[in-house]
Amino acid sequence: MSSATAGTYTVAVRAMCEFTAKQGDLDLRFTPSPTAQEGIQGHAVVAARRDGNYKAEVTLEGDFGPLHVRGRADGYDPDQNLIEEVKTFRGRFDSIPDNHRHLHWAQLRVYGHLMCRQLGMDSVNLALVYFDIGTQQETVLRESRSASELAAHFEEHCSRFLAWAELELAHRAARNAALDALRFPHADFRPGQRQLAEAIFRANASKRSLLAQAPTGIGKTVGTLFPVLKAAPREGLDKIVFLAAKTPGRQLALDAAATLKAGGSIPLRVMELTARDKACEHPDAACHGEACPLAKGFYDRLPAARAAAVAADVPVLDRATLREIGLAHDVCPYYLGSEMARWSDVIVGDYNYWFDGGAMLYALALANGWKTSVLADEAHNLVSRARSMYTATLERSALRAARSVAPPNLVKPLEKIGRAWLDASKAAPLPYQVLDGVSEKMLNALQNAASAITEHLAAFPMPLDPALQEFYFSMLQFQRLAESFGDHSIFDLTRVDERDTVLCIRNVVPAPFLAPRFGFAHSTTLFSATLGPWHYFADLLGMPADTAWIDVDSPFHAHQLQVHVARNISTRYQHRKASLAPIAGLMARQYEAKPGNYLAFFSSFDYLQQAADAFEAAHPDVPTWHQSRRMSEPDRAAFLERFTPDGRGIGFAVLGGSFGEGVDLPGDRLIGAFVATLGLPQVNPVNEQLRERMQAMFGAGYDYTYLYPGMQKVVQAAGRVIRTEQDRGTVWLIDDRFARPDVLELLPQWWDVDVTT
Repeated sequence: MSSATAGTYTVAVRAMCEFTAKQGDLDLRFTPSPTAQEGIQGHAVVAARRDGNYKAEVTLEGDFGPLHVRGRADGYDPDQNLIEEVKTFRGRFDSIPDNHRHLHWAQLRVYGHLMCRQLGMDSVNLALVYFDIGTQQETVLRESRSASELAAHFEEHCSRFLAWAELELAHRAARNAALDALRFPHADFRPGQRQLAEAIFRANASKRSLLAQAPTGIGKTVGTLFPVLKAAPREGLDKIVFLAAKTPGRQLALDAAATLKAGGSIPLRVMELTARDKACEHPDAACHGEACPLAKGFYDRLPAARAAAVAADVPVLDRATLREIGLAHDVCPYYLGSEMARWSDVIVGDYNYWFDGGAMLYALALANGWKTSVLADEAHNLVSRARSMYTATLERSALRAARSVAPPNLVKPLEKIGRAWLDASKAAPLPYQVLDGVSEKMLNALQNAASAITEHLAAFPMPLDPALQEFYFSMLQFQRLAESFGDHSIFDLTRVDERDTVLCIRNVVPAPFLAPRFGFAHSTTLFSATLGPWHYFADLLGMPADTAWIDVDSPFHAHQLQVHVARNISTRYQHRKASLAPIAGLMARQYEAKPGNYLAFFSSFDYLQQAADAFEAAHPDVPTWHQSRRMSEPDRAAFLERFTPDGRGIGFAVLGGSFGEGVDLPGDRLIGAFVATLGLPQVNPVNEQLRERMQAMFGAGYDYTYLYPGMQKVVQAAGRVIRTEQDRGTVWLIDDRFARPDVLELLPQWWDVDVTT
């Protein structure tokens, strides 16, 4: 595993060989590779075929100077004195690039040396076993090597890695010494900030996870990064992973890390991970050397680019810096970023890098045994984001589109999916219907079609038609989730019209998928201004039983914010028409009493438009502006630019939309908000199924499905008003249900809510 402690650098066999033996082009023509589950099953199939004394998963280790190299050989047969390395794949064997095999042989020969030394053998037989997931066939490549040959091979690769390892050891020592001496970058902590920092430090010291509800305005980003950096030397942390839901949150983390580096005096490597579609320089080219100039000879030029990135005199390795270094060395900036994740101390990225099914950082941490502390900002978003990560849909119209452009050899496999689909449709005649599970016929059809397309890609390494490629990826995701289908998800069919239906494996409880991530991390802190009630997040996300919880004291006081409940107005769907005039009158009275900038939140664009029309008709002298559907970035910026200091007017927005959270309008840029809804998700067949499942699993169907998610949006929206300790403002909660005790309990404790209005 790749880590550095007390003058010894421990590295996995695979990690070392990937550093020393990879050569030639970047070539991703053979992805998507078998899933992790398919790989495990493939290895199990191969092991089951072996006889008597065969040993699977043999642990091996050895030293070379300060290097401690360890790993697990896939199998050893003492009767044949044979070590096997098993590689699962899809497609044609003869299409596997030579540089892939070169890497595989390098790994196997290192295992050979470690085995010879461990058992005192003079020679050993080696076999690369390529197992085709689709056909279940093995292709075996063999060789015999003497112990002296393998020792020379081991020493060669260790020597090539040693110079880098010694630099890493020196970096780790300097980093830890600097972090031990690190001081908080400001004169003092803000109110609540120290409380948050101490809780996170304790969580890392006790190797526990933490749910931290912390109000906006206390400096959460610095307040979370600082204690983890202080804990890093003591706890032997290899990586700190900071995750955010949106780009502004990631930028705040990068800025905070740059501040904590104290102008570069602390040797801390901080990098930003960027999505592939944003970092790709040649989006029309396939990822292999014959199509993309930045993939050609990628691994031959990577060492120089990697060294330049490590030596770069910059506060952070952000997207722009990685692009500059990558292009200067003619390597792909996106895959340079993936490489630098291995050698960085703090990594900033989106939730999906740790929590998604194919999460890159989690996979690297698992493979390399990194001791990792994870910080997730705005974590109230994680339930909905995680549900989407483990949900997959197949649309009948997409299948037709894929079939219409498919090469002749792929038409029949796609038609078989259509026939299985027809059976599922006949079994579900209702407009929306939940089914027991995906049928064997459908699973087999999907498997056969996926294998056929993969083999086609191996034989003809050209980009697929977009319609076929989109359906292919949807199909692979659907297959992966079908393998792990259980009570955490529902399988449903929705009728779009007489011709079209949609099949969906819909995750409702991400816990079974996320629990291993929490379990593996040294510590995980989820923090947000709206992270209650804690059991809602603990249950749905699968957090460990010993997870700690803290509700950080607010730096704000009741006198800063007047909160009123308009309990004589109902915003229920059946009362909306009647609510328009009273809402317009309330908003006008508040505006007349204290003119300035306000935000008004509604549950949908339709309701927003009706309310805006009613208000503008009755009060044409008050400036207004509206959020619209599918606003562009410039339009969103223009909306916010209307909130000027000393400005006046009302911006109409949708609750839960882009202006309901993550918007910072301090001072008199925003002096009040009207929230004309509880934000409850729409009552529809899907949400009713979710409610039933939540009731069965947690005994709180309505709260988990409707009340808690809705009130999180309300508190987030209201939280736009008070951003600093100097701010003053007013919030109107417009609906009689806001006066209910169970709803009032979900509002921030520092609010003094007037329910007498």
